[in-house]
Amino acid sequence: MRLLATFLIVLSSACFGFGEPLRLHLLSGSEEYKSEKSLSVWAERLQELYGVQCTFSLGTDKVDTVDGLEAMDEADVLVVFCRRWILQGEEAQRIVDWCEQGKPVLAIRTGSHAFEFYKEFDSKILGGDYSGHGPAEDGIRIEIVDASRTDPILYQLTSWSRPGKLYRNPNIASDVQVLLTAKSPNEEAPVAWKRINGEQRVFYTSLGVPADFRNERFLGMLDRALFWVADRK
Repeated sequence: MRLLATFLIVLSSACFGFGEPLRLHLLSGSEEYKSEKSLSVWAERLQELYGVQCTFSLGTDKVDTVDGLEAMDEADVLVVFCRRWILQGEEAQRIVDWCEQGKPVLAIRTGSHAFEFYKEFDSKILGGDYSGHGPAEDGIRIEIVDASRTDPILYQLTSWSRPGKLYRNPNIASDVQVLLTAKSPNEEAPVAWKRINGEQRVFYTSLGVPADFRNERFLGMLDRALFWVADRK
């Protein structure tokens, strides 16, 4: 507990004591996984613990327009948890420009297939290769990759089991650093990784079912991934 408290103090100091608060813009639109509720839980946690400022663009699967994207102009990090959006014109271009300009991105679950207008987001930005998913299972085991065990995103993290469908990413980019893998009775897949793509920092996890957002291990990892993506110490 003492080590955890120390870590929280360090992050809080980064937000409150030195420089401007971190600002996020979150894209929510994944109905199956209740992204709006889950991201709201996380945003409240970030505000309470670290003083992070959050703005939202809220939609559903396959929406063709959303409000609030202009808040991206003031954001430090873009969080993507939506599914197959079909935005057009200026709305679509704002998201493409953010990514192509090398700004920080943190994507969750269906973020790998977030945009029909920008399908290369998965491979080009995240370094992923989303290829569908397995059946719903109760006992998917999340394991830390040995080579990444000392990575700060995994600070004090231990393995755990959780329910869900295992997302398949058979051919991820060679420059990603896999942090977590998941094992079901029938298959294994990477489920969290980070990437430095030029000057751009990216984190992706295919976890993100509602139960994950009630799990302190998952939430703590997301917190640390956010500060890594933002290059905040």
